Formats: sequence, C-alpha cells, structure tokens
Amino acid sequence: MLPWLGIAFMIGLGELLTRTETISSRHFPPPSDMFAALADEVVTAEFWTAVGNTMQGWALGLAIACAIAIPVGIVIGSSGLLYRSVRAVIEFLRPIPSVALIPLAVLIWGSGLESKVFLAAFAATWPLLMQTLYGVQDVDPVATDTARSFGFSRLPRLLYVTLPSAVPYIATGVRISAAVALILAVTAELVIGSPGLGREINIARQSEAVDIMYALIAVTGLLGWGVNIVFAQIERRVLHWHPSQRVEVAR
Repeated sequence: MLPWLGIAFMIGLGELLTRTETISSRHFPPPSDMFAALADEVVTAEFWTAVGNTMQGWALGLAIACAIAIPVGIVIGSSGLLYRSVRAVIEFLRPIPSVALIPLAVLIWGSGLESKVFLAAFAATWPLLMQTLYGVQDVDPVATDTARSFGFSRLPRLLYVTLPSAVPYIATGVRISAAVALILAVTAELVIGSPGLGREINIARQSEAVDIMYALIAVTGLLGWGVNIVFAQIERRVLHWHPSQRVEVAR
C-alpha cells in the first residue's frame, strides 16, 4: 500500500497548494480538475484515436529497433575483430540526440507517421544494441571453451551458450528501449505535429485548456508506466530460470 499512499499524498498536496493559490491554478490546475477533464476526454473517439496513433508509432519504432539491434549486436559482439572495427562508428552515432534529426526526418518523410517511427526507432536502437553487445561479450569463456572441446560448431555455440547468456541483457535492453521509443514518439508529435497524444497536448496548450493539457500529459506517463510493467512481467516470465529473477521472486 505504500506506493499508493505516496501517490495519494502527492495528489492531496497538489490539491491543497493549488486551492490555496500557493501555486497559481492558472498554470497548474487542481488535480481534481485534471481528473474531471480526463474523464470527459476518455469517452471521446478522438482521445482513443490519439492514443492509438501514439502506440502505433511506438510499436513500429520498437519493432524496427529490435529487428536491427539484436541481430547486429549478436554478429558484432561475436567477433572481436568486427567489434573493434565498428566500435568508433557506434560511439559516434550513439550520442547523437534523436531530436536533432527531426529536421532531417521532416525533410524526407514530412510530418506523418514515417518521421515518428524513424525517430523512435533511431533512439531505441542504441540502448538495445549496446545491451546486446555487452551480453554477447559477457559469455563465460569456460563455457565457450567447453562447448568447443565437445565439438560444437559456431552455430550450436551461439544457440546453446551465447544466447542463453545474453538473453538477460537483451531483455533489459528491450525494456529500456520501449520507454525510449515512447518518449520519442510523443516528442515527434509535439514538435512536428504527427497525429497522437503529443499533438493533442500541443493543441490544448495553444487553446489554453490547461486542465486538458495536464490530463493528457498524465496519460502519457500512465502509458510509459504500463509499458514498463508489461515488459517487466514478460522479462520475469521469460527469465524465470535466471538467478536474478529467482532472487526477485524470493524478495
């Protein structure tokens, strides 16, 4: 109950501060007004269309990132020579902020779904790629040498030794990338006007509907929270055999 008590306390504190005008209700409306605005929004088709557009861009961006980062990370991480050859390129591209590519995306694809998917995929690729690289390179050399001594070729060693060792890293990378992809999907909607919750937040801001704006911001936070919970549950089920998950269950 402690997390829920913490949430209730923060909502109550926000209500008190705004009702007493300690914080200007013009810029930060009382939470009760936000909840009322959200209740009005969730019964409209436009709200769910916006949620669907946001989640569509998020899902496509994350799927593309997984399709690129996991196989590329496994191939590069499995070869020391290849890793040393492309490491400089990765270290150059990885720190580039995805928002810096917004002008390029708009120039090529306009302000539609394609730009949003590109930005989400670009941002989500790097955490997953690095986690995959770390996972492949963290394989116990004794296990690899043992498999080689038993006559396992490269493919069986990859399937039975490398992948089981790298899966926990990959699962963590997917969970991190899922949150990053959602952030960039909403950012693209805010900045370039792609259909979705971000554009609806911007419209509410421009029309000075502050209560609706904050309600939609809260929705994006709830979506991120839900995405993290879903992927954490999937990770727990897939990695039920892993010591880290057994320790978590024991706690």
